[in-house]
Amino acid sequence: MRNDNNVTPHTSERPLQAVLFDMDGTLVDTERLWWEAVEQVAGRRLTEDDQRDVLGRPVEHTAAWLAAATSRPEADLAAELHREFADRVRTGIVPRPGALDLLDALAAAGLPAALVTASPRAVADVVLDALGADRFAASVTADDTARTKPAPDPYQAACRALGVDPAACVAVEDTETGVASAEAAGCAVLAVPSLAPIGTAPGRTVRDSLTGVTVQELRRMVAPELRVMSWNLWLGGREVDDHRAKQLKAVLESGADVVGLQETGGTAAQELAEALGWYHHRAGENLGVISRHPITARFGDPDVGFYGAAGVRIAVAPGREVDVWTAHLHYTPYGPYEAVFDGLEAAELIAHEELRLAQLREALGRIDEAGGAGVPVVLVGDFNCPSHLDWPDVVWPVTKAAEDAGFADSFREAHPDPAAEPGHTWSPIHPVHEDGSGRPEPQDRIDYVLHRGLTVRDARTLVTGTPRPWPDVADNDWPSDHAAVVTTFVLPVR
Repeated sequence: MRNDNNVTPHTSERPLQAVLFDMDGTLVDTERLWWEAVEQVAGRRLTEDDQRDVLGRPVEHTAAWLAAATSRPEADLAAELHREFADRVRTGIVPRPGALDLLDALAAAGLPAALVTASPRAVADVVLDALGADRFAASVTADDTARTKPAPDPYQAACRALGVDPAACVAVEDTETGVASAEAAGCAVLAVPSLAPIGTAPGRTVRDSLTGVTVQELRRMVAPELRVMSWNLWLGGREVDDHRAKQLKAVLESGADVVGLQETGGTAAQELAEALGWYHHRAGENLGVISRHPITARFGDPDVGFYGAAGVRIAVAPGREVDVWTAHLHYTPYGPYEAVFDGLEAAELIAHEELRLAQLREALGRIDEAGGAGVPVVLVGDFNCPSHLDWPDVVWPVTKAAEDAGFADSFREAHPDPAAEPGHTWSPIHPVHEDGSGRPEPQDRIDYVLHRGLTVRDARTLVTGTPRPWPDVADNDWPSDHAAVVTTFVLPVR
């Protein structure tokens, strides 16, 4: 059994293309300066009721609002607002906590930043000089578009200037007005409220501060990651002492977000989920799914037998869902035994897969019935059969049927050469066959993490420690007779 824990991960470029920053209240602490300038021009203290006409609004909007209330000429008010605000910016500009660190991190990662503000060019240029104009690949101000926030025009203009797709960008905003503009343009949003609270919504992340925000977090806002584990627990783990604690340790160390389980022994999914503080779905006495993300739907026969499939829909991020199915297919006749011990030819081996093929096709039918438009699917499980991608002379029909249904094998995507990276999952505790003959046990890859509609970030097999062979397994750190398979996926750009 090869332990693939240290295999170099397969990676694919993350789709984040640029980060677009609001200015006032987001990068620099100017919202209060603007508030004070408006108070000065209005000749009174502003209240919470005034926020919608002051925060995130262009000078012209606030000037028109003041003109309606005071009967003063709108042009005069706009000029006075410009003057009062610019004077305060020149003398009192302060970067927001974490803003400069984040800009530096983006530069180090080679990701462009743009400034997108409802302030006029004259004010924006003062701020750009203070922050360092070279930090920004583009800037869009109220003077540069026919409409400004909350219309999408400023963010659309910034994306055009950078040559990027709005759906592959994160906009950083501090007001509802700015958030509305960015979301209307199709950007993911990181909201960092300055004066007024901002609620959560699909595609929107709300943080108290930019302090500690990383490039990796921003990447996940555009395309969240999901780490999926497939694990046969071996009759619930009962052959190994203290198996539940060892299972918990393995799940935590894997970093998995969701685990499709087989041979749960009835209660494993619930007990593991409760210990982890996760969500779970139990199907019959053998199958289960545990997830750190909320489960929003459950699929398949809840009383499925020892063999079959069950699924859930999980909410990975606001507005981002994935269906995860776990399957266990019949173990006999077992193709590697028939090939190695009995010498059967390819045609006979394929013919003997009839039962498993029928079970998989039933699972695929259930998956299609439950599927939602645009919802990616992950199918994991112990298929008890090799892959057609691993045996050049045998087109194993079960994995081929999954491929024909649009499912890709994540491990083989990450490691295309089966000779270099066999990825064996059967069996870490059976170096020799159980019949006492001393014959080597055929090692093979029979556990899978398949997917439809995702991007593979990396994939590996997982066995902890050095398991002792059967039957001396009670003290093993690894509480199973199968290796697990762990794949990290990137969700598609919205």
